[in-house]
Amino acid sequence: MKADALVDKHYGSDDLLKRILSALDTLGKDPASLTVEDLAPVDAFHTRGREATNEIAELAQLRGSDLVLDVGCGTGGTARHLAQQFGCKVVGIDLTSEYISAGIELTRLVGLSDRVDLRQASALDIPFADGSFDVVWTEHVQMNIADKPRFYAEIARVLKPGGRLLFHDIFQGSGDAPIYPVPWAEDESISSLATEAEARATIEQVGLEIGQWTGKVPESLAFFEKVAERIEAHGSPALGLHLLMGSTTKDKLLNLVRNLREDRVSIALGIAHKS
Repeated sequence: MKADALVDKHYGSDDLLKRILSALDTLGKDPASLTVEDLAPVDAFHTRGREATNEIAELAQLRGSDLVLDVGCGTGGTARHLAQQFGCKVVGIDLTSEYISAGIELTRLVGLSDRVDLRQASALDIPFADGSFDVVWTEHVQMNIADKPRFYAEIARVLKPGGRLLFHDIFQGSGDAPIYPVPWAEDESISSLATEAEARATIEQVGLEIGQWTGKVPESLAFFEKVAERIEAHGSPALGLHLLMGSTTKDKLLNLVRNLREDRVSIALGIAHKS
């Protein structure tokens, strides 16, 4: 099976939208009056959730006039949050068709279809012309992509001169190999971790200048420890990331905690500019 198909199989779920809407119903949320914040527990499918999103957005200094591309947008949670908070238009692409179909409906329900456009596409073949976007945003995507040079080259290609790349990613640590399963992979077959040094070098090789690179391991570890503790004590909530990660959610989170503690993986975020 090709790499794209393996990644799609890992993330795909035919009844994802149905399960999200069922969870919202359990919480007493009316789809007719749904808000972006109502969806936050399942929308922020990345380390530290909305906290990290807001931190990156501050780094980006987003403006309402910006056209943003979210590469690996999932169900569009970050795209909706940015559109609502900053008034900018956001295009999201993701390899997993179920994420896109669910995201399009969730975007409609929160009334943001005029500012958020979600499409199924590969990060290695971004379907937009050169110099189309002011900002490219990507969180927790490249660890599923083996061809890092092409990934970052595509991002650089679609950025306008002076455009910004915002990234928040998981990398190979200096310790032993990661323990699986983890949120992005059941096993090593679809995990393509680069070290931070390798990623930095590749970003610079495609012509982007790194402006800030900040390690976030302590904050990330604390976040995942709290999530794992809540699940251990109370089980999974009605609406949460388990709807995306499936039956092995607890194991994935516990393994990620161990991987971070033992420096098997690292997490960093930052910004790079196109000259």
